[in-house]
Amino acid sequence: MVDLNTQYKKIKPEIDQAMQDVIESSAFINGPHVKSFQENLANYLNAKHVIPCANGTDALQIALMSLELKPGAEVITPDFTFISTVEVIKLLGLKPVLVDVDENTFNISAKGVKKAVTSNTGAIVPVHLFGQCADMSEIMKISEEQNIPVVEDVAQATGADFYSGDSAIKAGMVGDIGCTSFFPSKNLGCYGDGGALYTNNDDLAQRIRAIANHGSNKKYYHDRVGVNSRLDTIQAAILDVKITYLDNYNAARQWAASFYDRELADVKQIRLPKRNSYSSHIFHQYTIVLDESLNRDDFKEYLNQKGVPSMVYYPVPVHLQKAFKELGHSKGDFPVSEKLSESVLSLPMHTELDEEQLEKITETIKSYF
Repeated sequence: MVDLNTQYKKIKPEIDQAMQDVIESSAFINGPHVKSFQENLANYLNAKHVIPCANGTDALQIALMSLELKPGAEVITPDFTFISTVEVIKLLGLKPVLVDVDENTFNISAKGVKKAVTSNTGAIVPVHLFGQCADMSEIMKISEEQNIPVVEDVAQATGADFYSGDSAIKAGMVGDIGCTSFFPSKNLGCYGDGGALYTNNDDLAQRIRAIANHGSNKKYYHDRVGVNSRLDTIQAAILDVKITYLDNYNAARQWAASFYDRELADVKQIRLPKRNSYSSHIFHQYTIVLDESLNRDDFKEYLNQKGVPSMVYYPVPVHLQKAFKELGHSKGDFPVSEKLSESVLSLPMHTELDEEQLEKITETIKSYF
């Protein structure tokens, strides 16, 4: 599914030198590479503030903590997402309010968000799933009308553009706070765990920095309860190299997606990923939807036997997870999320796919039919 080893070998001298620099300096915590990467990411995003942290889940938690929501406040987020998005809401004593997703883009339904807003809504957390942005124009209209802050989960869309009129805004820079992960398989990934938050709001940035550092802006003076969440200097050094390749990496993924589109266009039993008009798609995943007449497990096993990996993201929507049964939902409450959970399949997608590999994958898929 991911070929990080080949990607590393292509930039090995730069990566090795960056790691060696950190080791020789012994500045393992908050070393100069952290500041350098922070500045380079801010320039890339056109962000006023970037605050690195330990991982993407921490980023979401810190973002919600910075909003200073009252216990029990409702946070609107999609039902079809990785669990961390909803997990942090519950961990902070807030109430997850799940919304179904758009069947074409897999992203949260803006109409569903509007219906879900109540007088107790404290925040909206859209997830830019699989590499393209949710409908941020409509979500921001709701945000502005109701004075509800928006925290964007950008873990799968770092580098994607959201189109607003004639301008392009990087994913995560539309709402109040953007949160991302640098998990190794992400479009911009390190060689361990890492994450970051970004914002143009000075007050939020100050709060976020303090929360990520034990609630402290000045050493040994703690103005609020915080956490300990730092980006390791070695990981920052790796990311500082890889960010210079990010646009090329995303272009390689888009090229591979176009190959899939072309070669699988005539396979009527599968639906190819659709692109919305208000966002670029950088294909963290290339996710197809199988016709309901197909047995996904049989198809997946066939591919596996032929040497073609595939993955199901996500086999169980949040509302049917045991951990969230207290929300009181049952099967049938979110029909689109449920249908997708039963029918999606993600094909290999990474920066190192070549024509020979893609031909094998697509020919194997076609041979099944």
